[in-house]
Amino acid sequence: MAAESKRRTRQRGGIDELPSGAVRVRVYAGVDPVTKREHYLTETIPAGPGAWELAEQTRTKFLNQVNERRNPRTSSTVTQLLRRYLDQWAGERTTLKTYRRYVRIHVEPLIGHVKVGTLDADALDSFYAELRRCRVHCSGKARGQLDHRTKRPHTCDDRCRPHKCKPLGASSIRQIHFILSGAYKKAVRWRWVAVSPLTQAEPPAAPKPNPTPPSTEDAARILNEAWKDPDWGTLVWLTMTTGARRGEQCGLRWKHVDLEHAVLTYDRSIGQDEDGTWEKDTKQHQQRRNALDPETVAVLAEHWTRCQQRAAALGTVLTGEEFVFSTTPDGSQHLKPASLGQRYGRLAARLGIKTSLHKLRHYSATELIKAGVDMRTVAGRLGQGGGGATTLRVYTAWVSEADQRASLSLHARMPARPAVTEGLQRVLAGPESPYELIAVGLREQIASGEIEVGAHLPTVKAIAATNAVSEGTATRAVALVKEWGLVEASRGRRAAVTARPEPAPTKPVAVEPVAVLEPDEQQPAQSGVLLNLRLCRTGKTIRAFTARANPSDPDKLEQLLTGAVRRLGADAEDVDSYELEVRLHGEESLLATFVTTS
Repeated sequence: MAAESKRRTRQRGGIDELPSGAVRVRVYAGVDPVTKREHYLTETIPAGPGAWELAEQTRTKFLNQVNERRNPRTSSTVTQLLRRYLDQWAGERTTLKTYRRYVRIHVEPLIGHVKVGTLDADALDSFYAELRRCRVHCSGKARGQLDHRTKRPHTCDDRCRPHKCKPLGASSIRQIHFILSGAYKKAVRWRWVAVSPLTQAEPPAAPKPNPTPPSTEDAARILNEAWKDPDWGTLVWLTMTTGARRGEQCGLRWKHVDLEHAVLTYDRSIGQDEDGTWEKDTKQHQQRRNALDPETVAVLAEHWTRCQQRAAALGTVLTGEEFVFSTTPDGSQHLKPASLGQRYGRLAARLGIKTSLHKLRHYSATELIKAGVDMRTVAGRLGQGGGGATTLRVYTAWVSEADQRASLSLHARMPARPAVTEGLQRVLAGPESPYELIAVGLREQIASGEIEVGAHLPTVKAIAATNAVSEGTATRAVALVKEWGLVEASRGRRAAVTARPEPAPTKPVAVEPVAVLEPDEQQPAQSGVLLNLRLCRTGKTIRAFTARANPSDPDKLEQLLTGAVRRLGADAEDVDSYELEVRLHGEESLLATFVTTS
């Protein structure tokens, strides 16, 4: 009886046959920790003889996964994992604070309570989707809620506005993904979990860099305004020429400045957060040396003289340990990076320029690349890693001057393009479509008097039969002749000729195999002149183009003739049935007609 009851027990998970013959497996996997909705593991097995057996195996696999989530190796939560991971994390102080803030504001409220072993890729995708929906994680029913300008007690004004959902930036979500990924790598090492779910989650794509350095004109205005204070002007000048970070400029000491050899050494920086400032290594944790141009050496020499005079007024002598840019006359106190950014922002605002101090790094990189400096050298001057890849991707704005030079270089290597004509001139120069060929034929019949003014054109049916085309093509040909003003036609009436066009000029055919023109003093034989060329066959122009050549050079003219024929798709053997009319550019008179005897 017990065995029979056991057999009647409902199996977990379902296997259903779809109308297409495929089999769907569906197993309940609990509640999504972010959306609070029921979550199922599903998979569809294609139809086939072994579909049901494979479906049963898949159901068993899903059940094992669910059991592992319900009974993970550890009861620790995601919050506990991240706290332990960040406690052991070795990195910059400011970066660590940023990571802790991301965890506190975004991770802990949504998935911090989830057990480490139960977090999966589906839950992570829901988590990232929520971050993209609203950065403050409102419930979606935040009607009447205010977004205050500050969390401190204050009197609300127009800056405190009704809540509007704004997504968290893609770069911030990617940083959160990297924090979780690093923590789960540690969890695998600590044997808290067997595999990391982060390998299957998909964070948003990295945003495309869009550096916006100030223009040359704006940079000049900024520098002129900064020079009203020589010390401040020196700092802005040095940032433009070296591309150094603001923390590196604050940490620069006189012992790092070698005016004799025109070299500047950056090996220290100043960090800052809400708790204060401190001296640290550069971002790449390595020393770098920047060569200085003569003008920058002169600027720093003048600044050194000013600092010496201020120190002498206090009865002290500079030893080299002093900061190059300081808030005190003796150079003992460094500037604060945030203060530099704020002062520069106020300067730019006075000038009506939307920029920041950091964009001077963009400006320095852009100007160096415009000058033809290679990527590796630019990256070295800016203190960027990756052999220049980061510099090219992030710190280089679109350089119009360099792009123009590139286009001119390419233009010099391009083959000569054919002359472009429009309307009637284009069709007469080289009819392409069947209806254009028919229209040109009708025009020639009218011009020669074969069809008199006042007479009717052949019917559309007759034109179609004569030229072995459809009546639609013949109708288009008549419409084109009407567009040229040679005939009048209306519905139900045949087209009648109303005017005769001017006859096309007679094209002389050369009897000599080469052009007979001899070069003169105005047409140097070596450099060549710009020519208007027309490819003709049986007296009709097939194609018109321009090229630079010596009109008395038969080899060059034969090369141009052969190339034009080949571009038409004709066989090289047929080149002797074509001729090349040669005219000086801008002149109508025929200079020569070239034919080949090969």
